[in-house]
Amino acid sequence: MMTAKWANLPEWMILPAAAVIPAVIQDAASQAVLMLVTLNQEALQRIAATGRVHYYHPHKRKVVLKGESSGHFQEVVEIRLSCGGDQLLLRVQPRGGACEWGYHSCFFRRLGEDGWQTADPRVFDPEEVYPEFAFSH
Repeated sequence: MMTAKWANLPEWMILPAAAVIPAVIQDAASQAVLMLVTLNQEALQRIAATGRVHYYHPHKRKVVLKGESSGHFQEVVEIRLSCGGDQLLLRVQPRGGACEWGYHSCFFRRLGEDGWQTADPRVFDPEEVYPEFAFSH
């Protein structure tokens, strides 16, 4: 069942079979950049069908639903297209952290005088949310 709001997305963004485009995932309320993902045609179709962020996971070589393992889904609020027509901005309402390391955003590190520093607090324990992974960070 297509969501009425995004039903035409796959027709308006037709990608060649193996093509992917980058998409910035942004928290609609705070404006924080949460993730940078790649989308293929299947991901666009799944976003249209569910209203939730799906993206192409290059290591798994498949489309995944954000929050499938963690329950930290992202509901799409708005979709914007870049001036060149080759990048998307998905403004979302997140249901938990975006980063698998336990942070609200994947961009939780800031470059300081002594190198990379953690700039934000963790919002969840990744070992509790992803018990199948051994986290060493």
